[in-house]
Amino acid sequence: MKKKIAIIGAGIAGLTFANLIKKNSDHEFMLYEKQESLSLDEGYGIQLSTNTIKILNIIGFNKIDSTKIFHPIGVDFYNIQNKKICDLDLTQFNQEKSKYTTLQRSTLIEFLKDDIYTQHLRFGKKIKEVSELKGKVLIKFDDNTNDLVDLVVGADGIFSNTRSFFEKKKNEPEFKKAIAIRTILKTKSELNIDDEKISLIMGKNCHIVIYPLNKSKEFNLVCIVRDKKYHPDNIKLLVDRVISQNSNLKKAFEGDLKSWPLYSTPRILPSTNSKVFYIGDAFNGFLPTLAQGAGQSIESAYELFNLIEEDKTDIQNAYFQVRSKRATIVRRRSNINFFSFHLSSSIMQVIRNFFMKFLLKRKRFISSYLGTVYKN
Repeated sequence: MKKKIAIIGAGIAGLTFANLIKKNSDHEFMLYEKQESLSLDEGYGIQLSTNTIKILNIIGFNKIDSTKIFHPIGVDFYNIQNKKICDLDLTQFNQEKSKYTTLQRSTLIEFLKDDIYTQHLRFGKKIKEVSELKGKVLIKFDDNTNDLVDLVVGADGIFSNTRSFFEKKKNEPEFKKAIAIRTILKTKSELNIDDEKISLIMGKNCHIVIYPLNKSKEFNLVCIVRDKKYHPDNIKLLVDRVISQNSNLKKAFEGDLKSWPLYSTPRILPSTNSKVFYIGDAFNGFLPTLAQGAGQSIESAYELFNLIEEDKTDIQNAYFQVRSKRATIVRRRSNINFFSFHLSSSIMQVIRNFFMKFLLKRKRFISSYLGTVYKN
């Protein structure tokens, strides 16, 4: 049955869902974004596993300019002194038309917005009030416009404003006492790393991830540092903590640095309204330590789209069962990585490194720990 859908939030999740509807169904939809424009500056990098690329290929991602993306062949793990511990082959998860991919977030947003921008995207839209009218949802915006729809899809991030209008039970994101620092590198900054791979450098209460973003070999650098409080002006102090463990890292942090606090959603809760769904971080926000934030946004959009297309009688329950199971897997592995990457004890680091060397050579472990995530 043809439905009218309001999508709230024009990030990766919302835009993916909008593209799936436009290119693969006859449902009516409008995408509402509270900002006045899409952020299309260089931005930070994202990683997309093979199952995510399969989904994007359904909406034409396989035709994207190949110079703007990169396919890393593996992950190299280092200690903070830049001494290699072990490695992981990423090509074992690849297929001919879907390979592990890295790129700038802005590149993906540009691709996703192309067929949506003119007719299906409205900016400056903030929800003022919601109500039910004749079995539908009436959304009133603060610019005195409104929309009467069959379904509402909240895709407005971990601090979802949509949830505040439809859910009585609070699920406030938790600050994880860690700060992310990001910059773009034009070269490897004299680091002893393989520019065909993702490099993960683990130190005391911190870790660094560096990976190529495109064929021009620009690199995304993200450093996660443990800290009890977030102060935007304290980036230098946090960087100094990292550099104090290896002075050779100093040049990697000489560019334009951006920082943000890390949050995750404490509980996985279903929507209490059968006509309202949450995708991406609005459903559940993850730590970035499994590199699945963007991928799970895309997956959740695809899961919901398929259920709506099937026109099941209890879409809400079916969606929550599928999404919560998937989110739980990713969440657990992200938390394990968050703990193991930041060990402060040198003895514990030696033990961790020993087990990493052992486990990453075991196909059964790789299949269980990562295969269930990358090959869904």
